[in-house]
Amino acid sequence: MTVLYIHATDGIYIISSDAIMNYAIYSRIFQFASLFIGRIGVPFFLMITGYLLLGRPYDDERIKNFWNNNCKKLVIITIIWAVIYAVSLQIVTVGSGQVNYAEAGALFFSHMWYMPIIGMYLSMPFVSNVVEHFSPRTINQATIVFAFLGFLLPFITLVLDMHGIHNVTIQYCLGFSGGIYGIYIILGYLVKKGLFKKYSSANMGLLAIVSFIICLWFQYYSYIRGYSFFLWYEFQFILTGSFALFELCSRMKKVRALPFVSFLSKYSFAVFLVHNLFRLPLLSLVVQLPYTEPVKAIILWILLIIFSYAAVVVIYRIPRFGKYILYMR
Repeated sequence: MTVLYIHATDGIYIISSDAIMNYAIYSRIFQFASLFIGRIGVPFFLMITGYLLLGRPYDDERIKNFWNNNCKKLVIITIIWAVIYAVSLQIVTVGSGQVNYAEAGALFFSHMWYMPIIGMYLSMPFVSNVVEHFSPRTINQATIVFAFLGFLLPFITLVLDMHGIHNVTIQYCLGFSGGIYGIYIILGYLVKKGLFKKYSSANMGLLAIVSFIICLWFQYYSYIRGYSFFLWYEFQFILTGSFALFELCSRMKKVRALPFVSFLSKYSFAVFLVHNLFRLPLLSLVVQLPYTEPVKAIILWILLIIFSYAAVVVIYRIPRFGKYILYMR
């Protein structure tokens, strides 16, 4: 839901960028808030990955099965969808001049940036065996050090650059850790181990709210200074905000509307794969509506949900397509 939301919001605001200086302040605040809401989707997915896949025992046979049954198919499906989008973009853009398609094309492929994280997925069995040899407290200490290098140091560099002190960088490599994305995965594992249960839900909620406010303020501060800042996953308050919300979700004793949640979950990755097929055609229509950008973004988001879920439900019923094209079980 958050990925579709951020893609809808980004689509409206990027395509409407010619009028960017004319946005009302409430529209600008909406954009900044939407970036935080949308950005928690990928951290949630990564923490869910760590929560579910780490801590399992793997031997040589289980690793081979994991690669053959999970990873190989995922790589093939990624290639297939890269081809589908390359062809689709050519078809959709022929003879249309209503949208800035140079920017729209970048939006159309925006989900593909995420797929190189498959490399981390390939390494998951090895990481799973390693973390089981150490206590969660020890792993957490290492995670704090990695987070300092991956989140805090870049933030310091960003603040200095924003205030005219340029090219202040510290060279380090987090390659073996998976970088910032690996940190999210390990946090998911530590949540499963109950390492943070000692902190009250009120404190976790406060951390999430404070993280949201800081992200909002930092974007606005960058905007009024004329500094080009793009909220991304290495921003430390995306880390703290998404982690606090994930920890709170892990404490839920009961899932409300379970059948509906299960439905969303079943088709979630398939929707991730197909939704950009609808985003560009819908975007060219919604952007022309006589409404403000926030209203257009919400409309586009709702339409993306309806069209994407309807499409994958239909495709899933076609023999073999659900399994081999949508990566569904």
